Amino acid sequence: MSKNSYDVIIIGAGSIGNPTAFFLAEAGFKVLVLEQFASVGQGSNKAAIGGVRATHSDPAKINLCLQSIEVFSTWEQRYGDHIGWVQGGYSFVAYRDKEEQALKELLNIQKEYGLHIDWLDKDMLLEVIPSLNPEGLRGGTYSPHDGSASPLLSAAAFYRMATKHKAHYRFQEHVTAFEIKGNRVLSVQTDKGRYAADAIINAAGPWAREVSQMAKVDVPVTPDSHEAGVTEAVARFLTPMVVDMRPTSDSANYYFYQHDTGQLIFCITPHPSIWGTDRRETSIFLPQIARRMVNLIPRLQYLKVRRTWRGLYPMTPDGVPIVGKLPQLENFIFAVGMCGQGFMLGPGVGKVLTRLLKNELDRQDHRILDDLRPGRNFGGRGQEKLA
Repeated sequence: MSKNSYDVIIIGAGSIGNPTAFFLAEAGFKVLVLEQFASVGQGSNKAAIGGVRATHSDPAKINLCLQSIEVFSTWEQRYGDHIGWVQGGYSFVAYRDKEEQALKELLNIQKEYGLHIDWLDKDMLLEVIPSLNPEGLRGGTYSPHDGSASPLLSAAAFYRMATKHKAHYRFQEHVTAFEIKGNRVLSVQTDKGRYAADAIINAAGPWAREVSQMAKVDVPVTPDSHEAGVTEAVARFLTPMVVDMRPTSDSANYYFYQHDTGQLIFCITPHPSIWGTDRRETSIFLPQIARRMVNLIPRLQYLKVRRTWRGLYPMTPDGVPIVGKLPQLENFIFAVGMCGQGFMLGPGVGKVLTRLLKNELDRQDHRILDDLRPGRNFGGRGQEKLA
């Protein structure tokens, strides 16, 4: 194999590309990662707030995130890196009949896949989250096996282990073209060189569509801007990630948790969506989310906000990721459209792609890849109910 020839080239060193590089390199593949930024995790990854949950409504995402939780929760024990993992759980709270019914309906699906999640009535939920505003509270779901980790510490840990297993990263290098013959990509051209590989993985996040179009295929991924923020550190008083699904005229939902450091990290889903790649924070966000958070947990009014930022959610038409191959380009693999959940899906996706390239897919892997296949009918599937 020549110096510029690899088993796998991964485009993007973020939430998906970075753990995938580690698992592939660990499995013995010669891996090259091409990244437009100066280091790992500098795209959407560093804007992630760090939540990791398996309590989705989509079976493929449930299975992938169960694998991710296993990776995050055992990482320090296995590899020695502290990544800020806290198994504090998730709680979706309900103050209206609409949210209560939606959450209860999902429990059957979630329990079918072995998730540890239950509905807690008002008094039981207040035992888990004593600071919640009790007025009008109906209860909520609680999944104690979910958790959180630091996206930046995790990115550094995956990078350290990937390079330990001889994965090669090239930073500040932009993909400019692909050499294609028949139904295969032969090589990747960048602004600094040309590299050949047996398989190409598009893990370019918000830029996935642009990369795919260079290979003469299209993928329906459109970036959507979301803002987040972090407070000062305080003594721990909040265990789970709290999600409030009640929509307002300018937001669909919001969520927050207390990080390993004691800081609260929070994010909102804007309504309508803010399409495009603008990552400049706004003056609208903080008053918008502060009102909602303080109403939900009144003691939050005393916290000082240290910083806000804006990140990109690579969205698909049905709100579900796109993972796998198209027949017309058999060695070009999509790992895109994570819809703002790339951090929690990344290790699971990386493990499945590693088994795909090793030809060791099991029955569950086949179901995941069938559900997330690039050529599916995006109009025939509803948006996941829990964003």
